[in-house]
Order: sequence, then structure tokens, then C-alpha cells
Amino acid sequence: MKKILIIEDDKEIAELERDYLEINDFECEIAERGTTGLDKALINDYDLIIIDIMLPGMDGFSVISELRKRKQTPVIFLSAKNSDIDKIRGLGLGADDYMTKPFSPNELVARVKAHIARHDILTNGKADIITRRSLIINKDAHTVSVGGKEINLTAKEYDLLLFLAENPNRTFSKDLLFDRIWGLDALGDVSTVTVHIQRIREKININNEKFIETVWGVGYKFS
Repeated sequence: MKKILIIEDDKEIAELERDYLEINDFECEIAERGTTGLDKALINDYDLIIIDIMLPGMDGFSVISELRKRKQTPVIFLSAKNSDIDKIRGLGLGADDYMTKPFSPNELVARVKAHIARHDILTNGKADIITRRSLIINKDAHTVSVGGKEINLTAKEYDLLLFLAENPNRTFSKDLLFDRIWGLDALGDVSTVTVHIQRIREKININNEKFIETVWGVGYKFS
């Protein structure tokens, strides 16, 4: 189970983050002070750290500055400070991402998963992951999630979505998709593609995000 450290002095926000992450099978610890959070981060091994900027004892910028002297744990800043200067400073100090409050808990979970997956690939070559905005396809685990929510797809739905996601912004005809996913000798016709695209959209087009675009008279593309 992946371990997350939340350094946040607002108890309600910290517990909200913890609850959503634990629902998605993360183990979480909370530190309410910057100094306490830094001590935990240096002593223990976490898979990712979420840090507020305005903290008692030591601000978030100071925490990551000290952390980066010894560890490269992925860090997401989650702060009410939303100026470009703060974002540039946070990323410049070594943060992997910067989110502003108020925030979408599902988006936070999705970003946590994406950054952990990327870190695993860089350090251990663990997972074969495709990330397209809030959509994450784990090819090793054969899973799909959107906004932190796992999506149940049939085998052909998964294969079709994976093919399109691996070839973003390229338009494919229904005939080509049918041949590629179902095979030249498969029974049925290209209308099967239309039906499967519709089903995939119904499952993944949440949070007002649209992933598969219809190119009228031509076919479909992942945009």
C-alpha cells in the first residue's frame, strides 16, 4: 500500500484529503506543522507528500527546500496561494505539481496516482502507465481510472480505448479500428465500433471531460 504524508494545518482539509486517498487504498499520515512534517518526511519513506504553504513552525517552501537536500520524494503543493510567483517558486524548489484551493478531491487523487506512477517508472521501472489529463491507464494492471475513480471496461472497450490513447490526436476510421481491435476475420461490422465508443464515453466522460472526439465523415480520435 502506498504511503502519503499530508502536511496541512487546516484539520478539515487534511481529513478531507486523507478520506479520499484512503478510499483509493492509500495509507495516510497527517502533520499539522511544517517542522513536524519535515521530521516525518526525513525519517520515514513516503511515496508522495502533499504540502500546504502557509504552515506554523516552517512554511511549505522551507519544508521542500530542506527535503530536497536529502530526498526526491514526489511533492504536490496544495495551497490557497494562487499567484504565478508562488507557483513558479514552488516548482522551482522541486515540487512536482501545484494545486490551488478550493480543489477537487478526485483530481487530487488522480494527480497523486499519476505522480507516484511516474516516480516508480523513473526509479524502478515498475509500471507501464499512460496518463492523459485525469485519465490513467495502467497497462500492467489492465486498469483504467478517471479522476481517481476506477472504471470497469470490457476487454474490447479496454483495447479500443488503449489504442486511441496510445495514438492521441490521430483520426482513425471505423474500418481501421474494427480491423485493429477485432481482427480481419472477426464476425460483425464497423457498427460495433460505434457502439463500443458510445459505451466507453458513457463510462469515462465524467467531470465534464471529453476524451474521444468524433471526426464526422472520417472516424474517431483521442483528443
